Amino acid sequence: GVQTCALPISSAPSELRVISSRRSAPEHLREIWAYRELVSGLIRKELKVRYKNSVLGFVWSMVQPVFLLAVYSIVFSILGAGFRDFAIWLLGGLIVWTLVSTTLSTATQSVTSNQYLVSKVPFPRAVLPLSTLGSALVHFVLQFLTFVVILAVSRHRVDLAYVWLLPIALLVTTVLLAALALMLGAVNVYARDTQHLLDLALIGLFWLNPILYEYQRMVLWFTHRGWPSWLPLLNPFSSVIITFQRAIYGSPSSGTTGLVGFSRVDFDLSSHNTLTVDGMIAPSTLNYSGLSPLQRPSAAPEIGR
Repeated sequence: GVQTCALPISSAPSELRVISSRRSAPEHLREIWAYRELVSGLIRKELKVRYKNSVLGFVWSMVQPVFLLAVYSIVFSILGAGFRDFAIWLLGGLIVWTLVSTTLSTATQSVTSNQYLVSKVPFPRAVLPLSTLGSALVHFVLQFLTFVVILAVSRHRVDLAYVWLLPIALLVTTVLLAALALMLGAVNVYARDTQHLLDLALIGLFWLNPILYEYQRMVLWFTHRGWPSWLPLLNPFSSVIITFQRAIYGSPSSGTTGLVGFSRVDFDLSSHNTLTVDGMIAPSTLNYSGLSPLQRPSAAPEIGR
């Protein structure tokens, strides 16, 4: 006869777990490109929500650079600026930093703040942090156009030899911010303290960037202590901010104030070729060979001259 075997039947339904194979970066990019309309729709939503019930709307993004320029001009006229048009030099760095801080802050909460959308609609979750980057780029373009108008009205001459580097610097910043946005958005889903740690990190990162002081001052501080002059460039945003400042403002003259109202860097070539920094004496033959023309002080001798 035929023997039969009874299989145990569980009353509880088994959980189906779908495990997808690892995909390459080009496959992820093609998937995001397929949802480009969703990305543009989320960008429009971000912009509308930000200025909902606002009378001026997008004009607020253009007003901010004008307001900052007025505030900095008044403050530095009281404290005393180290070089001419210091507010313009400072604003060139702040516009870039606003793009960085806004993107990272909003991208970190992009997935958790859209839980209803994530749980109801199947789509690549990467479009959420990328849409926040797109929204921040729109504000950056509006603020930069306003900054261009300010430069034209004030008749400030930009350094045409370095202007061509601005699109490259912006492209590098966009790629870097996209990577950080994707990472922070995913990490914050599992560790909600990420957004609070990011707030503290942005405060520290702001001071590590040459925004309120010149990059050369940081180089002198590291070189005086025997540390490599390239160490500050480990901060990926420093090079971008230096590029924008160099192209828009140019090179500040020697004898400038590093951080307004705090200290001064003096070149004294008549006293045994010494360089005085906050009362500290160091040889004036500092090694600037590791610095590019963007980072080298205007008063520093060119190597080989």
